[in-house]
Amino acid sequence: MTPESLFKLLSDPTRLRIAALLAGKGELCVCEFTQALGESQPKVSRHLALMREERLVTARRQGTWMHYRIDPQLPGWAARIIECMHAELRRQPPFRQDAGQLKRMGERPGSKSCA
Repeated sequence: MTPESLFKLLSDPTRLRIAALLAGKGELCVCEFTQALGESQPKVSRHLALMREERLVTARRQGTWMHYRIDPQLPGWAARIIECMHAELRRQPPFRQDAGQLKRMGERPGSKSCA
């Protein structure tokens, strides 16, 4: 991961919102992103694939669900940028609304199922 690749990833509004959600929630599955962001599954998956390719996020499969989180092997400087970004943006739109949408989501993978 280079500074250029990190900032290029975060320059896209959808990827910035995904990174902010992961920084605040730890781990989420694709269906949770679609609910929180109001975006289609293919669009969310495409962005997550780019983030995974650049090693900003990692994924694990649990049954039919793919769960994503910030890569724990992220260089310290990059992890601090993500933490700072989340701390500063979490109360601003659309980041606050994204977290609220996620909170209002009925069934989540951690409970039983999600659509």
